[in-house]
Amino acid sequence: MPSVLPDGEPVPADGALPAHALAGAADRPLGFYVHVPYCATRCGYCDFNTYTATELRGSGGAPASRENYADVLIDEVRLARKVLGDDPRPVETVFVGGGTPTLLPAADLGRMLDAIRTEFGLAPGAEVSTEANPESVDPAYLARLRDSGFNRISFGMQSARQHVLKVLDRTHTPGRPERCVAEARAAGFDHVNLDLIYGTPGESDDDWRASLDAAVGAGPDHVSAYALIVEEGTRLAARIRRGEVPTTDDDVHADRYLIAQERLAAAGFSWYEVSNWATTPEGRCRHNELYWTGADWWGAGPGAHSHVGGVRWWNVKHPGAYAQALGEGRSPGAGREVLAAEDRRVERILLELRLSQGCPLDLLADEGARAAARALRDGLLEPGPYALGRAVLTLRGRLLADAVVRDLVD
Repeated sequence: MPSVLPDGEPVPADGALPAHALAGAADRPLGFYVHVPYCATRCGYCDFNTYTATELRGSGGAPASRENYADVLIDEVRLARKVLGDDPRPVETVFVGGGTPTLLPAADLGRMLDAIRTEFGLAPGAEVSTEANPESVDPAYLARLRDSGFNRISFGMQSARQHVLKVLDRTHTPGRPERCVAEARAAGFDHVNLDLIYGTPGESDDDWRASLDAAVGAGPDHVSAYALIVEEGTRLAARIRRGEVPTTDDDVHADRYLIAQERLAAAGFSWYEVSNWATTPEGRCRHNELYWTGADWWGAGPGAHSHVGGVRWWNVKHPGAYAQALGEGRSPGAGREVLAAEDRRVERILLELRLSQGCPLDLLADEGARAAARALRDGLLEPGPYALGRAVLTLRGRLLADAVVRDLVD
């Protein structure tokens, strides 16, 4: 959850949605995102809406505490049930992110999931995921999570090299994420992801290859690999500005992406989104696919974003303000926007073009269609899907995805 919220119109005190937002809802999947905003320490590159105990001390008291967070979150789940009224859809995906969700007791994560199950029901075969810091779990904790209904887990590995982890201010030790994969498998988790970051200052190509080899060797069925983005206001940005660590340029990021594609493909992983690879279609993150295909999801927690039927809203950032709103029977929404048809068309192009199935060419306006034809000639789009009416990025197109998207949305 990004730390900066956009502007928007006010959210009604009861959280009510415009009547049109639920029109045709039965044809759209429904997911739930649960944000846990607590971290033991703040990583130097992190710009998410997270808080350490020191940052919360004296800024909200008990309402902001980890100890009663599950109870507060459950209040929002119940609010969601009221807002969505008689919407009959069961929840198809649940994703608990952060922060570090596994700083909470496994029983608290289970209670939040139970609230979603009680209020909405879970669809048969629902995907239920949580993020986890490798140092915050052990076999017993993972077993309790699995017993409570979680069936997918994502570990923040980032790198296999100690000096790279140090630059990122990651506190886990090399090798621990790989052991976590084995422990999760032993606990019965169906799907396991490892998150990696490339382009950290001081990382070499060989460091990156070692991280990929370690991740693949651990046996997950999903790997996410993201280029490091240095956000203003973070500790890492300040270190780069002072010249303490070097910056990483776009050419290095491109080289690292090609290395990732080569190593992961050789290990049996297929890309299905620019930064995500899975060994099977079942191993894909279905919750993220909801985001990328414009489905409906309710985001619960401080700073969480939601989308239902073309209405997008976001909660207040601070855990204390979030708890206060719910305690007073008010929506914790800080603002919202109702997306126009043109906004939704552009968002579909922005998101669906990043997927392996691409986006329909009939989404494109005239100038975008001409840009797609140029991209095809330049080797940025696959000719086979193009002939069938879809824009699908080639490997070179993935390296230039942001530029291709900008051209196609015109």
